[in-house]
Amino acid sequence: MDEQTDFYAYSSMRVNKLTRRSVYCPGTKVRVCMEIGINRKEHKHKDPLGGGAANSGSRKRINLALQGGGFHGAFAWGALDRLLEDDCIDFDGISATSVGAVNATVLAYGLTVGGRAGARHALAAIWRRVATLASLNPLQPTPFDRLTGNQSLETSPAFVQFDILTRLFSPYQLNPFNINPLRSILCDTVDFDAIRNARCPIKLFLSATNVRSGKIRVFHNDEIGPDAVLASACLPFLFQAIEIDGEHYWDGGYMGNPAIFPLIYNCDSRDVVIVHINPIERPDVPKTPREILNRINEISFNSSLMREMRSVCFVTKLIEEQKILDKTIKRMLIHSIEATDIHKKYL
Repeated sequence: MDEQTDFYAYSSMRVNKLTRRSVYCPGTKVRVCMEIGINRKEHKHKDPLGGGAANSGSRKRINLALQGGGFHGAFAWGALDRLLEDDCIDFDGISATSVGAVNATVLAYGLTVGGRAGARHALAAIWRRVATLASLNPLQPTPFDRLTGNQSLETSPAFVQFDILTRLFSPYQLNPFNINPLRSILCDTVDFDAIRNARCPIKLFLSATNVRSGKIRVFHNDEIGPDAVLASACLPFLFQAIEIDGEHYWDGGYMGNPAIFPLIYNCDSRDVVIVHINPIERPDVPKTPREILNRINEISFNSSLMREMRSVCFVTKLIEEQKILDKTIKRMLIHSIEATDIHKKYL
């Protein structure tokens, strides 16, 4: 079983356990529990989008927040596939970053042109393409690591050499023609006109980091094309900054992984389900150079989300204490899907 399939299978199993009792736990003392699903006996009408016996008006509408994290995005694919399979759940908006932006874009496209079945098919198709491409990549675990079940690349000679090169040379030197295989995969898989079309059933919010100003840029449906997705997933040590409208962008994870505020301001649903693929906590202190760098990246890429969660909890506390009387301010219900135990195996 390859790494992408392993993540997919595990996340499908984990969501099967969590969709009925999602919890918000990272970084605060506030814990919110609620039922995401609703009684299946109430669903007697056929879904016009091909999702089974459910009426869209009676489904539980939720927002999704998809983190970035490289091939760990296969875990989010499994989570999304399981949610799409559940005809009790509908989607209002999706805020996403990096590989989360890829998943969100493909899901929105598939849902627009083929309903829930189309979304599941599109996600499976793009991850099979990614898996095929990854199998041809020279950056692989050593035979000994495969035998011992170690999925880390830390002892892979090809990876070590590549890692050193990225420290000595920029992508403008290593990749002067700015070749990114993800661009061709996206263009072959997604018709971006369908996402920009008014009939797209999902509000998309893709985050990128403005290189010059250091501020977050959130791309909405009518602004999303291949460049917007690539900007959200642009790791500065691997790819040249993506230029859009005269500004240059890096990976959105630096400023919003993912951003929650677009869902609060632009969506009707109060429920936000965060699919975590970056571990927030680790029991051991990292000691090798690779472990230290991984942990730095995890902390950096989770920091913006933690700040937003503290703000949400602060406002929630004010609402509970009736210190905010403005009825237009809604209490947000934050839920979490995570599998820190399996993610740690692949770092």
